[in-house]
Amino acid sequence: MTRPSALDERFMGAAIRLARRGLGLTAPNPSVGAIVVATAPEGSRVLGRGVTAPGGRPHAEPQALRQAGPAARGATLYVTLEPCSHHGKTPPCADAIVEAGIARVVCALDDPDPRVAGRGFARLREAGIEVVTGVCAAEARDGLAGHLARVTLGRPHVLLKLAVSADRRIGRRDAAKLPITGPAARALVQTMRIEADAILIGVGTALVDDPDLTVRLPGASALSPIRVVLDDAARLPGTSRLAATAADVPVRLIVADRAPDDRRRALAALGVEIRPVPHGRDGRIDPAAALAALAADGVTSVLVEGGAAVAAAFLAADLVDEIALFESDVVVGDGGVDLPAIVERAVAPGSSFLPVERRAVGPDRLVRLHRSQS
Repeated sequence: MTRPSALDERFMGAAIRLARRGLGLTAPNPSVGAIVVATAPEGSRVLGRGVTAPGGRPHAEPQALRQAGPAARGATLYVTLEPCSHHGKTPPCADAIVEAGIARVVCALDDPDPRVAGRGFARLREAGIEVVTGVCAAEARDGLAGHLARVTLGRPHVLLKLAVSADRRIGRRDAAKLPITGPAARALVQTMRIEADAILIGVGTALVDDPDLTVRLPGASALSPIRVVLDDAARLPGTSRLAATAADVPVRLIVADRAPDDRRRALAALGVEIRPVPHGRDGRIDPAAALAALAADGVTSVLVEGGAAVAAAFLAADLVDEIALFESDVVVGDGGVDLPAIVERAVAPGSSFLPVERRAVGPDRLVRLHRSQS
């Protein structure tokens, strides 16, 4: 098998960056990037590009091949995930690649979806196409984490976002609003929202903060993800911002299976989607059951934004894949909510979460940690 070259890594990096444009828009399908390249002694030339379209179709490969047209014959296709080989709502991408006359396919990751799982590569090789796999796999895995989690774990990928003050507080117990981070950090969180399929909070945060949880970047409100509230007894007020805007941006209330029927009906009448799930031994919503319900609805990635109880519950259930911790020089003082001890342990050296990024964001600092794969 031909080993990948520096040129392969260069174009795969471009395909990975292209794929990021579709994050948060393609569920239940993954956001895949594809680039068709013609290579000649005098240099390489990009013939076509494609990224999975909003809603998941069309896929990236046929878009890139359509752009390339007849020039795709004999060219190389760079794609971030194994091309599909099964008939669904669209024909198999592997067949389209064969028909286009592609001579070589360079791919980052195998697709663990049982409907694909090596069959895409086998179809290409049977047609005499050279296949190189594993190129920039680690980089591609980050953007495909939601798809990989949903297929292999039966739940969405979970990113836990928290902001902590200099005195290790994440907010106040009263309703007084106290921004912990500055404008640059808050703008970055908006980007995280855009790239997620869903934002999740607990009902306690909904009652105290009355958030809207939409994307507030100029011109990007249409990119707001599904808003999810864990609310065991369906206590979300009908007058809340979430309920009042449910007809415009979906709100999914995950309630315990014993939540009062009258409350469920009242919220459903406002356009709030109600998803009952089993309650745990403590009577509260089982977070694993909540994630399984979201995965069944096609959600592949969840940004958990608040508050302390939800963060602790997800970590205790071993359901967090990634942590984004913003650290600030703001002092909250008396009446503050402490950063949960389980979060302190998770972000401390030697935990199962490994730091992958540390950087300044305005006056604040961001530490991103990924769950260890070992």
